[in-house]
Amino acid sequence: MLSWRLLLATGEPRFADLAERTLFNVVAASPAEDGRAFFYANTLHRRRRGTVPPADSDSPRAESSLRAPWFAVSCCPTNVARTLAVLPAYLATASDDGIQLHQYADAEITTGGIALRVRTDYPSGGTVSVRIARSPDRPWTLSLRVPAWTEGGTASLVDADGTRRTVTPGTATVTRAFRPGDEIRLELPVTPRWIAPDPRIDAVRGTVAVQRGPLVYCAESVDLPDGREADAVRVDAHAEPADGPDGTVVAPGELAGPGEQRDVRAWPYRSPGQAGPSPAEPHGVVLVPYHSWANRGPSTMRVWLPTTGH
Repeated sequence: MLSWRLLLATGEPRFADLAERTLFNVVAASPAEDGRAFFYANTLHRRRRGTVPPADSDSPRAESSLRAPWFAVSCCPTNVARTLAVLPAYLATASDDGIQLHQYADAEITTGGIALRVRTDYPSGGTVSVRIARSPDRPWTLSLRVPAWTEGGTASLVDADGTRRTVTPGTATVTRAFRPGDEIRLELPVTPRWIAPDPRIDAVRGTVAVQRGPLVYCAESVDLPDGREADAVRVDAHAEPADGPDGTVVAPGELAGPGEQRDVRAWPYRSPGQAGPSPAEPHGVVLVPYHSWANRGPSTMRVWLPTTGH
């Protein structure tokens, strides 16, 4: 809501970028897939599998490793419902110059004598098609946000006559007298890629994460062999992650040896010559969208993944 108000006040697309990141990776992570339980805190690293929360009583809001049916203070579930109910209001704005598209979803938009039909499979795919259904007999501007996450990739805007031009993060515009049936197409490079944290953040130094389009991914112990936990994962940031089946991403990397036991009471430091963890083995690490984690029972999870050599 704050990002929306800042977008209205400034017109800067970075606020729509922030709203998108929040919607796809925070708001979407809160409800369970069946809509009957909720996270209150969205941790980026879960070290212990935890327990299933009781279904017949409220839960402390930060203690469960799974979504809980209800909380002692329960403003967030109702706010999620409110946010989902008003999502259409965040898609577009209008001005004397034309229409601005800020978020991408299938939509019918009508205002000021202009009618648009938007079709997309975003965020699974990166093509956003805008067909003009009605237009006044004067030039106006159609604006489309080019997300900040496209930096380093190639995004294109295809006009109704087939003209293609490369666009950069920010805003892409088409200004002319449109005719009904004209179609403008935005093509975004939705492929898995590494992202790195700011080096000033000590807690995640030496790690990377995977993002595909606007979606952040994570490693979850459910997808690891031999009962290993998410802390066994190390990834090779010198090789590219790739699309896997069913919306997953496969990251090149390795896993710490199976059965490694840690004494949590032991002093956590050692001399370089002392025995360390079990030898790692090469392994393609399956990653899932962060918003979907913890829907398959208690698990460990982490978003920021140590790289090989750390």
